Amino acid sequence: MKFKDKTKQKIGIIGGGQLGKMMILEAKKMGFYVTILDPTKNCPAHSIADQHLVADFDDREAIKKLAQLSDLITYEFEHIDVEVLKELEAEDYKIYPTARSLEIIQNKYHQKNVLKQDRIAVPDFRKVTLPEDIKEAAQEFGYPLMLKSCTGGYDGKGNALIDSQSEVENAFQELGAGKTPLMVEKYIPFKKEISIIAARGLTGEMKVYPAGENVHRDNILYETRVPAEISSELEQKAEEFAKEVLQVFEGIGIFCVEMFVTEANELLVNEIAPRPHNSGHYTIEGCVTSQFEQHVRAITALPLGDTTLVRPAVMRNILGSGEEGKAEVVGLEPALAVEGVKVHIYQKQISRPGRKMGHLTVTAESLDKAVERALEASQLIEIKGKD
Repeated sequence: MKFKDKTKQKIGIIGGGQLGKMMILEAKKMGFYVTILDPTKNCPAHSIADQHLVADFDDREAIKKLAQLSDLITYEFEHIDVEVLKELEAEDYKIYPTARSLEIIQNKYHQKNVLKQDRIAVPDFRKVTLPEDIKEAAQEFGYPLMLKSCTGGYDGKGNALIDSQSEVENAFQELGAGKTPLMVEKYIPFKKEISIIAARGLTGEMKVYPAGENVHRDNILYETRVPAEISSELEQKAEEFAKEVLQVFEGIGIFCVEMFVTEANELLVNEIAPRPHNSGHYTIEGCVTSQFEQHVRAITALPLGDTTLVRPAVMRNILGSGEEGKAEVVGLEPALAVEGVKVHIYQKQISRPGRKMGHLTVTAESLDKAVERALEASQLIEIKGKD
């Protein structure tokens, strides 16, 4: 695919949150003009976007207008009306990742089916229509089970752990009583969670980043450590899985492939995100090419960049604390005094408990040192709501 002069190329982004903002920072370095679509007037990306369409994400006409203003469209989250993207592709507008990729990934059941058909290992699963389907799955998989909404869930929302038959009915009701599609998975008592950030360009070129080891708290990503403490054989297998995923989904841009490492040292693919991912934020300081620069390169037909890890890195999210209110940053100066620390504040106007308000990354001569310094810095900085 050939483009006109890259410096005159226009990128449209659906979403103006922190991921959109970090995409724009890299796109601007390379001379691109960027328009965002976001309903929030003072969203994180507003101050650096060349143009901002203030409209709801489900506003079909606004998305079409974004396409008319852009040479290509990308997005920072999955919950988009895929039908309007299909219509735009039919009119020869460029959408990356494609509407097909997004449509499959939006539905976790379809996503798992595609992976299974391609012989990529996933936890055992089945579709759920009634509580009896969950009980039948339990006869096959045993308890505990994980009940999931097929669409719309994130950061643990839309999931319910079922430990026994007595909990089936409540879990079914909690997730909408079948009003939206549900699936049930065999619970995996994993020993590690890892993710691979991988990119595929318009020419089919692929680049894979080192595996990151993820730690979650209350179903929200708390920390990513790189390199993951896994064997070289397991790392190679994880990279192969990620490349297979990119090919199966015809991925263009950055994809994140989350995986479980089981007690038997086997890999199971958990979920896929067709965009830059929280667990890839370490690449900004930790790798030669960040995931955000790589995404821009991939969707604009530029050569993909070097994914080498420069130094061991640890990324920690900075979550909102205290009450909901106007965001106030406390402790930035002492946090930055810790060796190797870089702080990213997303400039969200309102802080809420558990909301992703920023992150910090530490690079160091060893992973142990990076972990130690990340802990120290994260205890010094806070973003809280202020009346």
